Amino acid sequence: MAFVKETVSSRLVLVVQTGVDGDGEPILRNISYSRVSPVAADEDVHAVALAMAELQEHPLAAVRRVDDHKLSDE
Repeated sequence: MAFVKETVSSRLVLVVQTGVDGDGEPILRNISYSRVSPVAADEDVHAVALAMAELQEHPLAAVRRVDDHKLSDE
């Protein structure tokens, strides 16, 4: 039996460093943006993330793209 994977939604997550804890480990905060086009290229999503990071108060630690998939029988 074959399955089909369809991306139904995507969101962009900017991970910013808001400080350091008592042990010197970074304190990270996630800023999520939903309604990213599921067909948008990863390179384009990354470029948007970098542009949005310029508007943030805290430095960017990572960029994540989270995709939600639907699995169904073929």
